[in-house]
Amino acid sequence: MQRKGVADRIDQSRAAEWGWFLAWLAVGGCLALGLAALLTVGIALIAVAAVAAVFLLRKGPRAAAVGGVAGLALPAFYLAYLNRGGPGNVCHVTAGGSTCTDEYAPLPFLVVGALLFVAGFLVFLMLERRGRGG
Repeated sequence: MQRKGVADRIDQSRAAEWGWFLAWLAVGGCLALGLAALLTVGIALIAVAAVAAVFLLRKGPRAAAVGGVAGLALPAFYLAYLNRGGPGNVCHVTAGGSTCTDEYAPLPFLVVGALLFVAGFLVFLMLERRGRGG
């Protein structure tokens, strides 16, 4: 029975570490979105990210902070999605006719997002494995 209790505590500890990682992912996404929207709501988003980062640094494990790097990928993925019809002039039919917009190539946004996302996860996995001693 004792062995199962230890295994349960280890599983709970790992789940908690992933929870902290996801919290940092949200902070990174908020920061990146704040930087992208600096001329409108960006200052407020950066302030929210800063307050959350201070809280997470005081309460959570520091290794989970690499989730912020993965979070920086979220706005890049969103920009790739918004530009999915690009590059060039993209037109859509609406009820009153059609609207056309210039879109960028989505691939650079997707590549940057994927690199940041994968880098954040890999570094966290390496730090988590090192912390477990394995």
